[in-house]
Amino acid sequence: MHTAITIDALKVLDAIDRKGSFAGAANELFRVPSAISYTVQKLEEDLNVPIFDRTGHRASLTPAGRYLLEEGRALLEAAETLAHTTQQVAKGWETRLRIGFNSILPADCLFEAVREFYGLGVPVEVQLVEEVFAGAWDALQSRRIDLIVGADQMSKPAGAFTTSPLGRLDFVYAVAPDHPLTEAEQPLTEADIARFPAAVAADTSRSLPPGNAGIFRRQRTLTVSNIDQKIAIQRAGMAVGWLPEPRVRGLLNSGELVALSVHEPRQPIMLHLARHAEDQGKALMWFWERLTDTSTMAPWLN
Repeated sequence: MHTAITIDALKVLDAIDRKGSFAGAANELFRVPSAISYTVQKLEEDLNVPIFDRTGHRASLTPAGRYLLEEGRALLEAAETLAHTTQQVAKGWETRLRIGFNSILPADCLFEAVREFYGLGVPVEVQLVEEVFAGAWDALQSRRIDLIVGADQMSKPAGAFTTSPLGRLDFVYAVAPDHPLTEAEQPLTEADIARFPAAVAADTSRSLPPGNAGIFRRQRTLTVSNIDQKIAIQRAGMAVGWLPEPRVRGLLNSGELVALSVHEPRQPIMLHLARHAEDQGKALMWFWERLTDTSTMAPWLN
């Protein structure tokens, strides 16, 4: 489909507006004034719309011309960005990198790496996406994300994935200091715990089987969207459950949460980085190398 509006015509309008005259635009664009006038006249004829009002001593944009220029500048910027990102892709850099992190880890664990990446000056858009339980693997498998931080092995689907261990994560059974369970004899039994609602972070998986842990069949549940909310409702005494120990260490030390001994403790899990084996983009591999440094995740793992 042919359109009268071209990138070149928009560049001419932009130059005229910024320089204040056809002659100034011609000088900036290294053209003769007649070529500038011809471009504008042809655009007006093709659109059948007056772009400049020539009744005064100096041509000025009509309302339609002003609208065309303002909207056209967005197209000029998009065209410039497209040219730049095409060159960027040719050099092996992605235009966007989507990093999924398991909600069991805080988003903060990625901030320093992202800050360092921005310091490289590479215009790659970075997106941080929170996923819960099997949702992390599900998002990677369906390519909604490019990299998982905190992937477990229990919900790993079949496929050509590359993984790298980050470390072990321990759990603690924690309740508010005024919760009735603090008065119960320890270690707590299923009968003790099942009387109170369990705090559950909803699995974000769309196609893989959803997961959960540490919930008894007879136990009511209070479901929230992520681990931060799960911690919050347990601090409020509204529910009970297992929490990642590094995430609540400060709350345990301050007495805002109390750790309880349970008859059947929850086993630690190993968390990993994971990506599609064939993916080798420069931004992806930069974050892969940066996050496999053991000191990066140490504050959030055991």
